[in-house]
Amino acid sequence: MSEFGHHASVHVPVLRLGDVLLVTLQGDLYDSTAHQLQQDIADAITGSGVTGVVIDISGMEIVDSFLGRVLAEIAAQSSLLAARTVVAGMRPAVAITLVELGLTLPGLHTALDTEAAMDLLARTARASRPGPPSAEPR
Repeated sequence: MSEFGHHASVHVPVLRLGDVLLVTLQGDLYDSTAHQLQQDIADAITGSGVTGVVIDISGMEIVDSFLGRVLAEIAAQSSLLAARTVVAGMRPAVAITLVELGLTLPGLHTALDTEAAMDLLARTARASRPGPPSAEPR
């Protein structure tokens, strides 16, 4: 893949919402951008102690094997840093493509949208807190 100047300048913002990082992917993700994103997420997790990462891919028309691998790597890296990753907003066509590519993305949780992803992380955080069994929700 050739490296053009404007590719390297693309930066994916990593926003912090309480104990969760929110990353919104749009358009193409290049090698350099993906590497920088992985570094930014790792730095943000270790620097802030967040416990969850939500990656919103609702703006992505196409997810190829490269992006699938990047998502899996982010999830694995975040897990090692004690944060759970949820991918939000996957389009039906993207899900079909991932299955056709044989990318099952183990360890990667999904939610229909960002709100559902935040809710999922909040529920799992509550469930993992130590306390008497009777205090657990539902």
